Amino acid sequence: MQAYHDNGAFIPGPLLQVAATARGPLDGLTFAVKDLIDVAGTITGGGNPDWLRTHAPATHSAPVVQRLLAAGASVFGKTVTDELAFSLEGVNAHYGTPLNPACPDRIPGGSSSGSASAVAAGLVDFALGTDTGGSVRVPASFCGLYGIRPTHDALPLDGVLPFAPSYDTVGWFARDAEMLAKVGDVLLPPAKPAPIETLVIVRDAFTIADESVAAALREVCTALGATREIDVFGGAEADWFEAYRILQGTENWRELGPWIIATKPTFGDAIAPRFAGTAEITAADVARWQPLRDAIRAKLRAQLGGGAAWLIPTAPCIALPKDMPGAGEQIGPFYGRALTLTSIAGHAGLPQINLPVTTVDGCPVGLSIIGGAGQDRALLDAACRFSALLTNRTSP
Repeated sequence: MQAYHDNGAFIPGPLLQVAATARGPLDGLTFAVKDLIDVAGTITGGGNPDWLRTHAPATHSAPVVQRLLAAGASVFGKTVTDELAFSLEGVNAHYGTPLNPACPDRIPGGSSSGSASAVAAGLVDFALGTDTGGSVRVPASFCGLYGIRPTHDALPLDGVLPFAPSYDTVGWFARDAEMLAKVGDVLLPPAKPAPIETLVIVRDAFTIADESVAAALREVCTALGATREIDVFGGAEADWFEAYRILQGTENWRELGPWIIATKPTFGDAIAPRFAGTAEITAADVARWQPLRDAIRAKLRAQLGGGAAWLIPTAPCIALPKDMPGAGEQIGPFYGRALTLTSIAGHAGLPQINLPVTTVDGCPVGLSIIGGAGQDRALLDAACRFSALLTNRTSP
């Protein structure tokens, strides 16, 4: 099985394989599981050797895993994650950087890096990830995949290592829209909302992206028939980012701080200061920024729904260079822009799907559709329609 480890997608050790527990709509399909999600009999390692060392094997698989096994799919591997999910890069100081098959000299994005890599390499049919601030959406864009962050609380988080619970979701990756939807039919609540009929371009989200990325994605918006445009941030992009940084940070420290204090784990050089920063967030910081999040949530949930969806760049740029001069200097500005974009769905708990619609400089670029709360199935249907439309548009 060593060949399956060549792209760095899977965690070290024997490849985990778990057979389906029943026949169902996913018969014969294989899926990988991010190493933040419990699979019975294995330790959820969280991308950090000290977390692995200090925790026992899971007694039960997470409900999301159980549902997939009961639908006929089989587990094929647990995948590398950035340490305790605290990164959008896909770089792990202990276990390495999974390959980005679409752009091998560039990072895959994180923190669901291994899951994205495994799907993009064709090692599995689909893979589970988690998404708090973009950990499915950004790797999907960087690796040229379909990826969904569901409505917050649409799927149970039992058996999932927490990061910031009011933002945390379990999502998944696939190479085509039909597979993404097929998995959604198993995992999502059965209610099916009205179809997506109106597409709205979020103009100020496009100004956050690189000019080349924005231009390429606007061409796709035109092909999809989107003509109406709105501004969402109202000039407060920096505030949306800061609210996310503070609120997810305080939740993160509440969940993981006690273990960090007791264990004194070894983190990678990029990860350690991030956790140190969350430890310094005060109650006054939270009191300052929570009202903004509440207002964003109320506003966006009132605006979205009823068959409308928003279009935004999933990430502000193509995947950043790996092991190349200057990559480090790009990380700070990248985070500010990326987390501002991902905070739209994050603050409001809305579903979002990345569509791998085009390339810039030979690397994938994703366009996202964001729907109202509970519109997950309608978004999946729309993704299938748009995929067919764009395929026909580019076919000879």
